[in-house]
Amino acid sequence: MAGSDGFRDILAFTGMVSMECVSVSLNTLFKAATTKGMSYHVFVVYAYAMAALILSPAPFLSYRSKVLPPLSFSILCRIGLLAIIGGLSQILGYSGINYSSPTLASAFSNLTPALTFILAIIFGMEKVAIRRKSTQAKCLGTIVSIAGAFVMILYKGSSIVIATSPTITLDQQPLPSLNASWILGGIFLSVQYVLVPLQLFVQAQIMKDYPAELTIVFYYNLFVSIVAAIVALSVEGASSAWKLQPNTAWDSVFCTGLFASCLPNIIHTRTLRLKGPVYVAKFKPLSIAIAFAMGIMFLGDSLHLGSLTGALVISIGFYMVIWGKSKDLEQNYDAGATGIPTKLPLAHQATAVTEQLNPSGLATTQEICRHETSAVTTNEYGQQAWEPFLGK
Repeated sequence: MAGSDGFRDILAFTGMVSMECVSVSLNTLFKAATTKGMSYHVFVVYAYAMAALILSPAPFLSYRSKVLPPLSFSILCRIGLLAIIGGLSQILGYSGINYSSPTLASAFSNLTPALTFILAIIFGMEKVAIRRKSTQAKCLGTIVSIAGAFVMILYKGSSIVIATSPTITLDQQPLPSLNASWILGGIFLSVQYVLVPLQLFVQAQIMKDYPAELTIVFYYNLFVSIVAAIVALSVEGASSAWKLQPNTAWDSVFCTGLFASCLPNIIHTRTLRLKGPVYVAKFKPLSIAIAFAMGIMFLGDSLHLGSLTGALVISIGFYMVIWGKSKDLEQNYDAGATGIPTKLPLAHQATAVTEQLNPSGLATTQEICRHETSAVTTNEYGQQAWEPFLGK
C-alpha cells in the first residue's frame, strides 16, 4: 500500500513538472516564431482551429456516452461570450509575450489567485473577515504579488546572467524601445490575467446547464478561432501574414493546438483527483525558473536583477494567497464535519479551476464539473444545493 502511494506521488510530481515544462516550452516556441515574422493574431486563429479540429469528434461521442439536454441557442450564445472573453484574453497574452518575454508571462500567471481575490471582493462574492489569519494572508499576498509585478515591469537592474547566442536563430522584427515594449507587454499580460477569472465564471455557469466537457471545449475553440480571425483580418488584412512558413511557425501552431488542448487535460485531471487543487497550484512558480532557463538557452535572453527580484516577490505573494485559500478550505471541511452548511468562496474555487488552464488558455472543463460538485452544500431542508463560484 505504501509502495503504491509512493508511486502515485512520484507520478503526480512528474506529471506536474512536465506540464510546467510544456507550458513554458510552448510560450518559448511562440516567441521564437513571432521573432521570425509570424503574426500573433494569425497564430491564435490557427492554434485554436487546430485544437477544434482535434476535438471535432467530441460532440458525437458525448451524445453517445450520456444523456444530455439540447444544445440550445442560449447555451451557444454563452459559449460565444466565453469565446469573446477567452479570445481577447489570449490575444492580449500573446501580444504581451511578443512585446516582452515568456519569463514575464510565466511570472504574471502567478498573479491569477491575487487578481481573482480582488475581483471576488469587488463583486461581493467573497467577504473579507480581516481578523482571520487566512484573510490577512490573502490580502498581504495580493499586495506582495502586485508589488512584484511592478518591480518586474519597471525595474530592469544589472545583468546577472549575460545572454549567449540563442539556440534558435532569430530574425528580430523592429519593436519599440526595450523599456517601452517591456512595459507594454506587462500591461497586456496584466489585463489578460484580469480576464481569466471572468472567463472561468462564465465557463462554470455553462457547465452547470450543459455538463458535456469536451463538447463545450470544442465549441469554445471553434468560436475563439472565429473571433480571432475577425480580429486578425481587421489588423493584418489579406496579407502574406496568413501564409505560415514551414519552420518554427508551423511547429508552434501544431504543438500548441495538440499539446495545449489534450495532454494537460489528462494530467491535470489525474493529479487533481490524486492530490487536490492546492497541490497543483504549488507547482505554478516553477514555470518562472523554467522560463528563465529556456529564455537564456534558446532565445538569448539576459537575466536581470529586476526580473529575478520581481519573480521572487510574486512567488512569495502567490504562496501567501494559496496558504490563505488552503486554510479556508480546511475551515470549510471542519465546519462541514460538524454539520454546519458550508460553501467555498469564489477566490478559492476560481483559483483551483484556474490551474486547469493550459498553456495557451484553452480552458479544461473536465475539472470544473468536479469543482462544482465539491461546492455542493446542504440547505436547511437537507437538500443539496449548487453553489458554483458564489461565496456570499
